[in-house]
Amino acid sequence: MRSHSLIQTLVASTAIVCGLASAAAAATPLVIYAAIGYDTAMGEAFQKATGIPTKVVDGSTGPLLAKVAAEKQNPQWGILWVDGAQGMRALANEGMLKPFAPKADWNATGAELQPKDHAYTATAVSIAGAIVVNTKKLPNKADWPTSWDDLTKPAFKGKVGMNNPAISGPTYPMVAGMMQWQGGVEQGKAWWEKMKANDVKVFDTNGPNLRALGLGVTSVAIAQDSAGIGRKMKGQPFAVVYPTPVSLLPRTIAISAGASPEVQKEAEQFIQFVLSKEGQKIAMTGDAGGDSLFNPLINGETPDAHLPQLSALKTQYVDPMVWGPREASVVSWFTNHIVH
Repeated sequence: MRSHSLIQTLVASTAIVCGLASAAAAATPLVIYAAIGYDTAMGEAFQKATGIPTKVVDGSTGPLLAKVAAEKQNPQWGILWVDGAQGMRALANEGMLKPFAPKADWNATGAELQPKDHAYTATAVSIAGAIVVNTKKLPNKADWPTSWDDLTKPAFKGKVGMNNPAISGPTYPMVAGMMQWQGGVEQGKAWWEKMKANDVKVFDTNGPNLRALGLGVTSVAIAQDSAGIGRKMKGQPFAVVYPTPVSLLPRTIAISAGASPEVQKEAEQFIQFVLSKEGQKIAMTGDAGGDSLFNPLINGETPDAHLPQLSALKTQYVDPMVWGPREASVVSWFTNHIVH
């Protein structure tokens, strides 16, 4: 009887193990298209916490949005996570995003940045474009630009760098923000034409833009504030200037409407994980000196001490309902008239 009982126990245990293995093998992988410095760290932590196999496809925002658009009829992703809300709004308008309202204790800014239709979720916020100064090139603070219009003056001819909005996530919201500040698309185009006439240098992303600044190829750069602050923290001779106004840059995450119901459920779990205590800790430490330099949108979370208080800045919100549908045409115009 003892032998028979032992055999029964072994059979039952084997069945349980095989069942767990089959369940794990049957779990559908969650594919995350992301342009966030700590996206891989977040994906690994989520997989460890939930057992859900997670694959992060990391890239720049522009190419990822193009990839999503190309896959419209056969999406290969479950989550999209990028800087900026305008691209997300354009995708939502095409019915490519599944609405989801996560549970979160939003602070005032966090509540303000969430879209009413829950097409995507804002998970963090930074500044789309500030002026980063090379203090070795401009050691006299009186020579620093303090307004956006300063960048169009002869003193800065050929000395200003910026990112390409067709590639860099923070840059279209900054370009659109300048147009909004000027009063509209046509007025904004006239301002950017002044920058072109003043020989603005356009680089792909923050990396080459700020590398050129550090090498003295340029004297100032328009860049996401976190990128400038991060390089200053690492010893670069940089200072960050916040003209009036600066545009808020929400970090947004969304679920594919074309994904299977199982993947959509996994995606909802991932978003909740990002907003959890554990997820926020990873976000604030996973890319120190880079994308971890953001203002949190959850009550009780504190930003890095190197960041300015948002309340101390004159900020504007670039409404994605207005500027999302305009992204393709504005970026195309910028490519043809400013980049080339």
